[in-house]
Amino acid sequence: MTAMDAARDLLRGEPVMSIGEVLARLRPEFPDVTISKLRFLEAEGLVEPMRAPSGYRKFTPAHVERLRFVLAAQRDRYLPLRVIREQIDAMERGERVVGLAPAPTAPTATAPRPPVSRPPAPTASVPTPPAAYVVPQVRVELGDSRLTRAQLAERSGLDEARLEDLEQYGLLVPTANGYYGGDALTVARIAAQLADYGIEGRHLRPYRATADREVGLLAQLVPPLARQAGANGRAQALATVHELAALCAQLHGALVRQGLRQVLGP
Repeated sequence: MTAMDAARDLLRGEPVMSIGEVLARLRPEFPDVTISKLRFLEAEGLVEPMRAPSGYRKFTPAHVERLRFVLAAQRDRYLPLRVIREQIDAMERGERVVGLAPAPTAPTATAPRPPVSRPPAPTASVPTPPAAYVVPQVRVELGDSRLTRAQLAERSGLDEARLEDLEQYGLLVPTANGYYGGDALTVARIAAQLADYGIEGRHLRPYRATADREVGLLAQLVPPLARQAGANGRAQALATVHELAALCAQLHGALVRQGLRQVLGP
């Protein structure tokens, strides 16, 4: 994923790709990525493709992996570009990045052992021991996905009554043509997990009010940015939306944790 990796790709004879071919590779995993978005990430220094004599960008598989890392960090962890850049720099220095699994090490070669005869496996199923409890994670869905109400219910695990409850309190809002976007799916999935703790739509109504106030505050920043950035205006505005949303989420989480610690006491 580093510049050295890209150089190794070339030495190994790995094929170089145009920006259109890179887009085709990334689209199955990131349907909303565009050429403008890739150019914006290049302008921000998050990827440095090579240039052919004709001036066209040329990418190696290492470049594609770096782009995949950046896009996943934005989509799944809502990280600002500044934080993503810091994580990439840390990985290039060989440091462990908090929140990411360490890279797998190559297995140590050992002398071959003679085959050991084992009795045939029993046909009866063996109960699996319960897994350790982990904090549930909700994948963030962004972009212009179009989901029907039935698809939203199926993917979130909410029944019709719960969907109506969320709509009643303004947490789920269909578009004018009756579809739901990726963010609606994220809201529904989080609401489904909160429902396991007895938290219903009426309890979540303050979050709708808080979000509306944040939108009113931050919406003043995005349109001017989109107008000033030229051809890449939309991509830069979307990246700014990611950064602002991440900062607001971090602030909100910190305030909630701070309040709960005060409730629990020293």
